[in-house]
Amino acid sequence: MGFSKLIFWQDTFILQKMMDALFDSAKTGFEIAIFMTGILCLWMGFMKIGEDGGAVRVMSKLVSPLFSRLFPEVPKGHPAIGSIMLNFSANMLGLDNAATPAGLKAMKDLQELNPNPKTATNAQIMFLMLNASGLTIIPVSILAARAANDSESPASVFLPILITTFFATLGGLIYVSIKQKINLFDKVILAYIGTLTLAVFGLISALNSYPENIDVISSVVSNTIIFGIIAFFFGLAIRSKINLYDSFIEGAKGGFEVALNIVPYLIAILAAVALFRASGAFGDLMTGIREVLFFFGMRALEFVDALPVIFMKPFSGSGARGLMIETFENFGVDSFTGKLAATFQGSTETTFYVLAVYFGAVKITNTRYAAWAGLICDIIGGVTAIIVAYLFYA
Repeated sequence: MGFSKLIFWQDTFILQKMMDALFDSAKTGFEIAIFMTGILCLWMGFMKIGEDGGAVRVMSKLVSPLFSRLFPEVPKGHPAIGSIMLNFSANMLGLDNAATPAGLKAMKDLQELNPNPKTATNAQIMFLMLNASGLTIIPVSILAARAANDSESPASVFLPILITTFFATLGGLIYVSIKQKINLFDKVILAYIGTLTLAVFGLISALNSYPENIDVISSVVSNTIIFGIIAFFFGLAIRSKINLYDSFIEGAKGGFEVALNIVPYLIAILAAVALFRASGAFGDLMTGIREVLFFFGMRALEFVDALPVIFMKPFSGSGARGLMIETFENFGVDSFTGKLAATFQGSTETTFYVLAVYFGAVKITNTRYAAWAGLICDIIGGVTAIIVAYLFYA
């Protein structure tokens, strides 16, 4: 695109713009990564205290009755149940370092029950869907990225992300349950899902009734929940006589490693997008999408500039994170587009990465409808994020 502008439109400055954008993006990526290191170390330290203090075990006990019905083919007391609940609880707490090993162990435990080792079982597909939907209580990396970009209220996206990821998970659960003939009207399942659904709809209804107070309510509730969870972690740790300092340091070291691993991917995606944007191709693509949507009767198109994040999310979490930060840089971290990009980033997990890692670990080649289940979560998450964004951010 850059060379075509140079040759056909005689834009002699286009290559200089592209090179400037390339080097500026590398500098920006490194500066953001440095700031994120401190935030990630802080949060991972908190998370480690919660893990050592028994928060994951408590959450596992809370979801045990539900899981026994979502995985009917897994015998009661089988080691897979413990691994699944540990993985799910760790994901909800944002404990990536604990979630991935537990997830791999869960897949291997489930594989022991697999009569056809090359084909995914119902239980494995249900497990992968729950991972791909990305239901998370505390989106640590997103809050850290917003703080690193000087957001006035980093936690203001907390409730929108929670609502979005809930509906993505609910949609995937309904799809997989229909495929597997799981009775969603079971009283235990209804009690769990119904309570959560009523709570989410009640929250949306309350916010919709007082639109002028959405920012205040969202900020207060979000920060109250986050501080409450931190206090819960510390309370359990003190009760369990855990050395808070040692746990925090161990977790913080993990945060440093996470931040270090992010740097190459962050700079790579920021550089690629910077070149794409500086060449004019990015603007042309967004204009094309706007024209198509306008042709079909859509008028409120502020969400279009954040779409690259949700397009990238099924394939690469680090790539989507880079696009989110690039959106912050170009539109402002607290702009409608910036907040929607953060909501997109927190809506679901990286579907194809999750499928590749977990199925690859047990050498399953026939994944049946697992990819469709993940993509349904992605689509529902994306659509819900746009709707919620207009409720909270517009």
